[in-house]
Amino acid sequence: MFDIDKWQEIFATIKKNKMRTFLTGFSVAWGIFMLMILLGAGNGLSNGVSQNFMRNAVNSMWLWSGRTSVPYQGLKEGRDIRFTNADYDILKDMEGIDATSGRYYIGGNTFSYGSEYGEYSAITCHPGLKEVESIEIVDGRFINQVDIDQTRKSVVIGKDIYDALFKEKNAIGEYIRVNNIPFKVVGVCKESSGTRHRNAYLPVTTGQKVFNGGNRLHNFALTINAETLEESRAIEQKVRETFARKHKFEASDESAMGSFSLLEEFLQTMKIFQAIDIFIWIIGTGTLIAGVVGVSNIMLIVVKERTKEIGIRKAIGASPSSVIGLILLESILITTVAGYIGLVLGTGLMEVINIFVEKQYEISAATNGGNGETIFRNPTVDLGIAVTATLVLVVAGAIAGYIPAKRAARIKPIVALRDE
Repeated sequence: MFDIDKWQEIFATIKKNKMRTFLTGFSVAWGIFMLMILLGAGNGLSNGVSQNFMRNAVNSMWLWSGRTSVPYQGLKEGRDIRFTNADYDILKDMEGIDATSGRYYIGGNTFSYGSEYGEYSAITCHPGLKEVESIEIVDGRFINQVDIDQTRKSVVIGKDIYDALFKEKNAIGEYIRVNNIPFKVVGVCKESSGTRHRNAYLPVTTGQKVFNGGNRLHNFALTINAETLEESRAIEQKVRETFARKHKFEASDESAMGSFSLLEEFLQTMKIFQAIDIFIWIIGTGTLIAGVVGVSNIMLIVVKERTKEIGIRKAIGASPSSVIGLILLESILITTVAGYIGLVLGTGLMEVINIFVEKQYEISAATNGGNGETIFRNPTVDLGIAVTATLVLVVAGAIAGYIPAKRAARIKPIVALRDE
């Protein structure tokens, strides 16, 4: 394999047929280049969508009450279903449910501090909402159980509310007015979703007491202990049946109780991307095969052109293995070099695109209060996959060269010498 004369002859043949060699190498390089581009683009889309889901806990679920649409045990349809604090107690102790928060809505909220004021959203909640909605604490703390138990007038304000009301002054321990009622600021936060941090969080018991909510809860936000679609649906069905018995409605009546599972949405979306990945591999592999077939065809032409030369070699004692080795090495060399070039260009382009995408993401995050929004992120190809693809290409190149090489080795010297 390291015979200098063989390599000199191979390079001489390549130099003599530059255009043919270029076109052969180009087909191989283009194949692996396109495979890297397709895989990188697929990864970029998958990563972007996954990150958008990660803005909240992936295993989160929301439940809300509504109005019955079918009769139940002699009760007419059209009845309002009202969740209460007792339902929260049921949920937080239910098997398969981790963090839980009930929420009571307060409408028309005016926030003021000194001479500054604005309209923002007030969300009453339990401490578990921090985990469900991946809320980041910038300063201070989030609502805790003591706030709930003692119905404290505590409030955690979003970063945009802080910027508007306090103008970079210290907010912790200060009092702001929510609908003209004073609340003590105990924390500043950033929300994970694209709300520009315009929400404020109050203890749910305080909200019910101050804003005449009684024991009413409008919805629940919770995280579930599930990893599969079946587990998620089983927990949701269990909750439905429990609440259906308690509030007397048909468990299948989605108008009476609505639900949304982010895990179910996430898993179904990822299945789509798995199908896209398979499609990308099929297209990319087909492109590679086309390149390898091109190498095989070129090697067949090489054998045809050098038939007489091969006959002379065999007539003077060249063994079939030496003939096979000569053609095989030429095929492997062209495939390896061209494949490496395609690999470097493909992964390099993906890295350049990744740098551009990250800059755009940083700009989006800076202009959106820390919430970068994108559906395309980190469009790079795993190094292991890239190396494996190159090795497979080399093996395929060897196979592509072996077929015409074997044919050349079978040519009888007398037949080869007569070839014109």
